[in-house]
Amino acid sequence: MRITDLNREGGIGSNALFIELGAFNFVVDSGLHPKLAGIEAMPDFSQLDDKIVHFVIITHCHLDHIGSLPILLRRHPDARVFMSHASHMLVARMLHNSCNVMKRQKKEHNIKEYPLFDHDDVDLISDRFEVLPYNKRLNLYEGNDELEIILHAAGHVAGAGGFEIEHNGRNFFFTGDVLFDDQRILPGARFPEEKVFDTIVIETTRGETQRPEGKSRAEEIERLLATIRHTLERGGSVLIPVFALGRMQETLTIINDAIKAGDLPSCRIFGAGLGLDLADYMDQIAKRVGQVNFSRKVIKELRLKRPPRNLKPGREPPEQGIYVLSSGMMVEHTPSYAMAASLLSQQRNAICFVGYCDPDTPGGKLLETNPGETFVFEAYDYQTPVRAQIERFELSGHADREELLEFALDAKPKNVVLTHGDPGARAWFQDALSVADQHLNVVDPQPLKTIEI
Repeated sequence: MRITDLNREGGIGSNALFIELGAFNFVVDSGLHPKLAGIEAMPDFSQLDDKIVHFVIITHCHLDHIGSLPILLRRHPDARVFMSHASHMLVARMLHNSCNVMKRQKKEHNIKEYPLFDHDDVDLISDRFEVLPYNKRLNLYEGNDELEIILHAAGHVAGAGGFEIEHNGRNFFFTGDVLFDDQRILPGARFPEEKVFDTIVIETTRGETQRPEGKSRAEEIERLLATIRHTLERGGSVLIPVFALGRMQETLTIINDAIKAGDLPSCRIFGAGLGLDLADYMDQIAKRVGQVNFSRKVIKELRLKRPPRNLKPGREPPEQGIYVLSSGMMVEHTPSYAMAASLLSQQRNAICFVGYCDPDTPGGKLLETNPGETFVFEAYDYQTPVRAQIERFELSGHADREELLEFALDAKPKNVVLTHGDPGARAWFQDALSVADQHLNVVDPQPLKTIEI
């Protein structure tokens, strides 16, 4: 097997792996880098100019995994595209939203290449998407060569999948982005147990994050609810920045369940962003394929309101409440960024992060700012001392590094290939795997450099 990481920058970004296995060539994911723009945000598809791509596997529908899919399929019009049933229901909606974002960014930042694709491009490729059901074998043939694929539920978000491939008596496993814990609306990963793989390709997102002692997911939810409760009691408002796909629906469900159980007082709940639209899709996924536990009734029971428009930095919103807003990393020009600028200067308020924050994003920078220090909202040319309560809760959609390490070692592979992680995260996995099994070949692919396993 030959692997080429098409992500120009490496790390976490425009995720795309090109795999050459026997007579088969395929691509795993086709993302856009969330911190870059224009052509630089794309995988380097020029690496495939002299190659045939037989198929593409989409592990899940976050844009760092699907955001360049229309460009890849434009360049390889005969490639088949496989994904889970839930991803099949979500992917076009996510790509249409990406079109809208690129058009806005073109105006705001004068990015001449944007949009990289338009709504018609998304419509043209949608009939090429094929459902690959969980735990069902798919056999593909190229000449006399045969390959078998099995997709397994990976937790993380609705539709996420890791997959195994069998070829000429060798077994390979790609984790994709994975969460082993059950979430309120989504079961955890259901990966093969007691099965040996020749090679595992493993995500490393949380490699630099040590598992907190004595902090279970249930305990972190209780701590979140306590923080919300205490903030409301002192007359403040709570901002929870969330990712649109998965995290918003999960957070709203947690809040709704808590209000019903009497663990939170009845109060105003506000929501905004793509996540509210995706709530309808999640409801349909629950009804049609039963892979999530979410109902649109949550929105109605919470009597969800839209947050006020035209918020002014440093001026609190007119109504106290809980604001569940995108984006999860508090990116500039998003509802959560605007609300943070409104709430941060007052001690009675709280900002609660419930997912991963890249250190270079406004959310990541805020988490590294100490109370009393000045935080700058560059998009508004506004700065304020950090007076609101800032908390981070271990409710990530990614598995702990210790869990991934255990999974990899239990499979007794000869090779482990590291992906989807910053340099420090990959270094932790490389060291931990090497110490645990000195005969294990651990490979950290360099961007655009082909490795052979």
